[in-house]
Amino acid sequence: MASYIFTDLLNRAPAEIRNNAADARDWLRTNLDRSISPGRLLRPDPDNKTRLSARPNPGTLNMFIYDAKTKAKLPYFDRFPLIFYTGGTSDGFYGMNLHYLPPLLRARLFDRMTDNSVGEAIAMASRLKYYKPCIKRYLNSHIKSRFVQVYPDEWNLAIFLPTERFSGSSKGKVFSDTIGKI
Repeated sequence: MASYIFTDLLNRAPAEIRNNAADARDWLRTNLDRSISPGRLLRPDPDNKTRLSARPNPGTLNMFIYDAKTKAKLPYFDRFPLIFYTGGTSDGFYGMNLHYLPPLLRARLFDRMTDNSVGEAIAMASRLKYYKPCIKRYLNSHIKSRFVQVYPDEWNLAIFLPTERFSGSSKGKVFSDTIGKI
């Protein structure tokens, strides 16, 4: 039976990098299987039947396939967001999509989370100017998959996985635009 991608990465990663974002990034650059894709991440986890869900899960990172309603008007959008759920609406929800941040700023956010509870850290970050460009609204009618939960012990690895799928621009341009807004 094939193991789930995060379980496999955690089992292969040395214990000392699991709690350090910078070390996790360096380890992933050297050891990452380049075939990581949304399709592979959306496969059911044979060891955890609750990893896939119909709704985003507060308190965990969530990944899903998205097709923006206004994509013709947007300069770009992420087709496979990596989000923290920040609140619901009548027809969708808001999420902090970490793919809009360069990896160093993602790591800074996660360093702050070690000092606060997840909920406090997300609430705090959503008010900070350098995370505002990451707050996006998602419509339920444009979600094209189930949600993959990324558990806290997997975050240091997940934030550096190259899973962003920007439509309309390169990730370098997106990072540049995000930095320009802060």
